[in-house]
Amino acid sequence: MDQSAPPALVEIRGMTKAFPGVQALLGVDLDLRAGEVHAVVGENGAGKSTLMKIVAGVYRPDSGSIRLGGVPILNESPRQALERGISMIHQELNLAPNLSVAENVFLGRAPTRGGLIDWRRLYADVEALADRLGIDLDVRARVDELSVARQQMVEIAKALSLDARVIIMDEPTSALTERETEALFDIIARLKSHGVAVVYISHRLDEIFRVADRVTVLRDGRLVGTLLIAQATQPQLIGMMVGRELTTLFPKESVEIGDPVLEVRHLRRKGALEDISFVLRRHEILGLAGLVGAGRTELVRILFGADQLDGGEILLEGRPVRIRSPRDAIRLGMGFVTEDRKLQGLVLGMNVRENETLASLAQVSRLGFLNLGRERTLAARLVDQLGVRTPSVEQEVANLSGGNQQKVVIAKWLATRARILILDEPTRGIDVGAKAEVHALMSRLASQGVSILMISSELPEILGMSDRILVMRQGRLSGEFTRDQASQEAILACAA
Repeated sequence: MDQSAPPALVEIRGMTKAFPGVQALLGVDLDLRAGEVHAVVGENGAGKSTLMKIVAGVYRPDSGSIRLGGVPILNESPRQALERGISMIHQELNLAPNLSVAENVFLGRAPTRGGLIDWRRLYADVEALADRLGIDLDVRARVDELSVARQQMVEIAKALSLDARVIIMDEPTSALTERETEALFDIIARLKSHGVAVVYISHRLDEIFRVADRVTVLRDGRLVGTLLIAQATQPQLIGMMVGRELTTLFPKESVEIGDPVLEVRHLRRKGALEDISFVLRRHEILGLAGLVGAGRTELVRILFGADQLDGGEILLEGRPVRIRSPRDAIRLGMGFVTEDRKLQGLVLGMNVRENETLASLAQVSRLGFLNLGRERTLAARLVDQLGVRTPSVEQEVANLSGGNQQKVVIAKWLATRARILILDEPTRGIDVGAKAEVHALMSRLASQGVSILMISSELPEILGMSDRILVMRQGRLSGEFTRDQASQEAILACAA
């Protein structure tokens, strides 16, 4: 340990935690210092969130100890952790959407006068917190009217209102634009200057090198090591995370592109899309780039029958089709891996087997009755084919890591023998090792004749995995590039 380093604000020693069939943490040590950003990285299932949820009082450890300012503590609830100055901002934000910004910040603790809420003081106190963070926040606005980035700022203001000494951020930029991410980095710098210890959990290694002072790597629930960020490199961190050399993140195979499979002509939807026309061919991965709000998700929802079009035509293998619902799309051989796997891609209360066969029950049924043996065989084959890490197909999908959950969503559509696969942000929120596996799977499926339409906000992914790239801006197509023509600068120029 660096003898010249300041004393640790939080000392975690020997932290161990198991869930049914999974050893989530085993003997992990970690120190957090005041006025420092400490990044925690690792593949999905490495134990990052579990470790921090123990610190924040969400989980009880099986063994291990925590000291705060040299004093042993055990947070038995998030409330107890908050009272001790430890706040965790979860990936799924924890706010009351129908209440105002000010009411959320002081939820359950609003100042009163004569037994009634003192609204003037409440608004003044929250405005003072916003000034401290250097942000412009309408304290009277309802939270459900705010962007995700603004809602995160409300969470940070709430933490500061509790005099938080430790703020844990779990994947804080997963739903933010580049401009919103920069604003968050400014806030983190202010928190550091006020002596707050910030824990930053992220899969985005470029952000780690921008914002962190130190980085700790976990793998399979164990501590691999802690490095000063100034002495670390991306290849070094990736090697520590995956335990192997990652030869390529974008294993795109060159295949001969076939005949048109999906053709869209002059598609429009009022307020969302205007005059969209393109072709998707067999064996092709067609990338769809654009800024947040460009209309990409709105387009693929129409193609899959989740929303209705106002005009235009859709052709499959040269034949006009009417897609009125997702049932129609599935019957026509389409699959849709949605942007939000937890809300729209999975049923979290069901197990792996049930989720994988959800869209193909006819294959595993006879005379209207489910054949469990046939369903288990299909689910086990898909688990093996996609490398899903799970103790069994009976494991609840909610207990899997994000990367493995994403593989289950893809498996669901492979079970339907989909010929056209729509992937909306296919690697959002999953680690670098799982990303490489999903990319390899995409390349393999394309070589087998599947046509893939991929939306991604990560330009390296668009450039690395696409045979052709379409760019959208304000509901219209603004550019098209071959793989050889495309560059980050050209795509951004079309998107902006």
